[in-house]
Amino acid sequence: MRYNIRSVSSFRLILVRHGETAWNRERRFQGWRDVPLSADGRVQAERTARALAGSGAARVYTSPLGRARETAAEIAKPSGLGVIADEAFKEISFGAWEGMTLDEVEARFGGLHAAWRAEPHTVRFPAGEDLATAGARALGGLARLAGAHAGQTVVLVTHGVIVRLIVLQALGLGPERLWVVHATPAGISEIEYRPDSATVHRMNTLGHLEAPREP
Repeated sequence: MRYNIRSVSSFRLILVRHGETAWNRERRFQGWRDVPLSADGRVQAERTARALAGSGAARVYTSPLGRARETAAEIAKPSGLGVIADEAFKEISFGAWEGMTLDEVEARFGGLHAAWRAEPHTVRFPAGEDLATAGARALGGLARLAGAHAGQTVVLVTHGVIVRLIVLQALGLGPERLWVVHATPAGISEIEYRPDSATVHRMNTLGHLEAPREP
């Protein structure tokens, strides 16, 4: 999971988790399942778009899954930027867990779920991925973006586990620390990459999701 993302002159990444879905509310594992945004999730996407309208982004990239694409399309509207979907930024595949609620997973896969919470880097999901595989995919994609957009800002809309892995890499931490990073639906993080460093300027900020105040 070590990629030389810092090898460009400068690259700014605005990292967004997709808006909320009904499955988020139900605490249901989504993974590669193509679940659309809920009504609340669409509002979150609109508010995120307003918050990022002045970001100066050169491009908006997204996971190809619908909930991320919907969020990315909303973010791209104010600037008229195109949205590029990239398979590298799909969520980790939860395999057999996908479509199941947290309670169902704990009932059927209790030991594995306990390991996922305690030592996530040791877990491979039945018929799915592990963090090493998902991380190599996502960080490899990010290295490509950095090379293509040196000196620019890009927005990337992706998923909870992928957001965590990218932020951890920027902080110099490994996937075993997965749960120290929060990734709330429509949360915004921002990372600046330079030749010898990566700086996390904000992480999972949510203030933009508050309802506008009455004048």
